[in-house]
Amino acid sequence: MIINDIKIGKIDLPLIKTYRKARRIIDTPEEIVIKVVADTGEIGIGSAAATASITGDIECSIINAIKYIKPQLIGKDIDNLEGLMKIIDNSIVNNSSAKAALDMAIYDLFGKKYGIALYKLFGGYKTNLITDLTIYYGTVEEMVTKSLEAIMQGYTHLKIKASSDIEASLERIIAIKKAVRKGIKIRIDANQSWRPKEAVKTIRKLEDMGLDIEFVEQPVKAWDLEGLKYVTDNVETNILADESVFGPPEAFKIIKDRSADLINIKLMKCGGFHNAIKICNMAETMGIKCMMGCMLESKIGITAAASLAVAKVNMTKADLDTMILFKEDSIVGGAIVDGNQITVVDEPGLGIKEIKGWQETL
Repeated sequence: MIINDIKIGKIDLPLIKTYRKARRIIDTPEEIVIKVVADTGEIGIGSAAATASITGDIECSIINAIKYIKPQLIGKDIDNLEGLMKIIDNSIVNNSSAKAALDMAIYDLFGKKYGIALYKLFGGYKTNLITDLTIYYGTVEEMVTKSLEAIMQGYTHLKIKASSDIEASLERIIAIKKAVRKGIKIRIDANQSWRPKEAVKTIRKLEDMGLDIEFVEQPVKAWDLEGLKYVTDNVETNILADESVFGPPEAFKIIKDRSADLINIKLMKCGGFHNAIKICNMAETMGIKCMMGCMLESKIGITAAASLAVAKVNMTKADLDTMILFKEDSIVGGAIVDGNQITVVDEPGLGIKEIKGWQETL
């Protein structure tokens, strides 16, 4: 099976509610969706979400990076996965979202050629997972209400967004913890908002109150690995590295130095399955568990992330809740999302049949 063409397109993802991020107001984000076409006519599907504030990737940069890499992949045999991944990794620096889309589509095509679902190809440990639900920062009343609504919908894990206003964040966390029933897991995402010493002080305060926080995600700036290690070493609560980990090199340094207790893997950050597996394997070797996360992605990206997450025993947590933000699902096939349960399907590759509203870009 030879790669004949790579088509680049977009799909619109209308949101149920306006999404505010990094001074931008988003109501209909676009996702880059590619189709890797084989000489047999079979098609592999991949997608990329533009997340300028995290990966530095915007729509035009993703499209142009894929166009730049494309000629180097045309004519190559799909069986040579290592060679194809080497081309993608070495063809251009950074541009992890574009690389993830190509990686995803090639693996999808490989699975289709051999009639195997990707979750089985990657390990087949289980077929479903439980995702948390993110409670975005707002007033105390808003956040408590949304937390109770989530629990009524069956969610058992809540990820609470915090801010640089530590006292206000503590007020919200305490209120949510008091409002929800016992057994509900509370995770905190500080989004790089705290300085190392104030992070330690804040987390210790939560510990002293017996609030039993499952973990705190990325308390300090992504570049501050010494600060991240300082926090990890000085609190009992588990610390999850997110923005500090992109590809295997960053993961290796954090694992080697024990700078975090957990690692959040996102395909858009690390460049796809190939590098995500490397990170997961390194972490497992050193006894560090992983969580599978995502950006603001359609069911293509969620299916891809879930396919790897269920396959690996070391993937013990998931933050794949973005499907609830969209007005409609334009993807036919793929993973089945039912509240906090995501189940992969036993179909070749990603199991995606059709993409409604896909428009090719020139």
